[in-house]
Amino acid sequence: MIIELDMQSDVPIYTQLVHQIIEGIASGRLKPGEPLPSVRNLASDIGVNLHTVNKAYTLLKQDGYIQVHRQKGVVVHPEGMPPVTEDFLNKQLEELRPIVAEAICRGMTKDDLLKTVEHIYLKITQTRKE
Repeated sequence: MIIELDMQSDVPIYTQLVHQIIEGIASGRLKPGEPLPSVRNLASDIGVNLHTVNKAYTLLKQDGYIQVHRQKGVVVHPEGMPPVTEDFLNKQLEELRPIVAEAICRGMTKDDLLKTVEHIYLKITQTRKE
């Protein structure tokens, strides 16, 4: 999987890494049980501090996307992804609310917003079908 980071972005690098890895899993480019680079190797490969990668991996592990084994290293969670929980839904509502509010302020209709979400969903999941 290719990691693309925007070093000029206001979004922290560790957050970008988390998003990229979750999108890789969602798209099917990263399969359950597939190994990921070690913290040190990934940090070296993408040119960031190893603490940045460690923070991303820690968040991914806490949310159930990856497992860290002493012998196998870091792998995409082999038993599938975490379920949709009330906490997850609340987090999604909290994160989506300002995006929806900004879209409304800029004049997007509900249909336009739903089409945008559908476009993103299809773009991420199209890799699974190929």
